[in-house]
Amino acid sequence: MKRRDFSALLASAPLAGTALAQGGPVEGRQYLVLSQALPTTPGKVEVVEFFWYGCPHCYAFEPAIEAWAKQLPADVAFRKVHVAFRANVKIHQRMFYALEALGKEAVTRPAIFNAMHQQGLALDDAKSQAKFLSPLGIDPTKYQEAYNSFGVQTKCTQAEKLSEAYRIEGVPSIGVGGRFLTSPSQAAAGQRLSELELGQKALQIADFLIQRARAKA
Repeated sequence: MKRRDFSALLASAPLAGTALAQGGPVEGRQYLVLSQALPTTPGKVEVVEFFWYGCPHCYAFEPAIEAWAKQLPADVAFRKVHVAFRANVKIHQRMFYALEALGKEAVTRPAIFNAMHQQGLALDDAKSQAKFLSPLGIDPTKYQEAYNSFGVQTKCTQAEKLSEAYRIEGVPSIGVGGRFLTSPSQAAAGQRLSELELGQKALQIADFLIQRARAKA
């Protein structure tokens, strides 16, 4: 989902053949290079998926990127960062980091995605979140404490700063090695593709960027 209209990016990009079939992804088209590299952990290639629980494109991308992440080599560190484009997204961001603080984010994420995209639940306040999460084994009192904690607020602030540093304007987006950025919409290179195909191309480009990041380490 874009800060503006995420789907417009797919419709407005000029048509082009796949760059992957023409010698590799094209800088400035299928991926971007940050003007200033961000600090990273020595010996690791850090990969960050920027996402939002409420984004339908993130929901569609989730199975592919989760399967991909499980097969990454030992020198690649993968994590998710929840964006905060507007007020209700900030509330979902706080839910993400509250659940992460409780060690329950990964196990509850599928249910959260399904609640939003299959059941139409907004989950845009802490009370409704606690009520929804309780049957999933999340104690409401502990959840509220985590939700309102200084540690979660700090994580949210850090996530917003990282999103700004990567210049994230839409999700899902993939940052690689503190240097590169791609996304399913960028990876399409103007082709009209299914969500599944878009995700697969984005992950192919992420693999390419991991190799580039290693070469620059």
